[in-house]
Amino acid sequence: MPKKKTNKAAAKRVRLTATGKLKFTKPGAGHLLSSKSRKRKRHLRSAGILSKPEQKRITILITS
Repeated sequence: MPKKKTNKAAAKRVRLTATGKLKFTKPGAGHLLSSKSRKRKRHLRSAGILSKPEQKRITILITS
């Protein structure tokens, strides 16, 4: 049976931290920023951590 391939679309969007959590950049900070509040843009700068069920699902895609 052949090896399972890594899902490149998922791998490009998340990074594995040292503790095994999945870190991602929040969507919506690319363009049309003038209509967004200062607070909203500031919160978009920080990285997000995936929830436990999502981590389980995405880990299968990126570690295969």
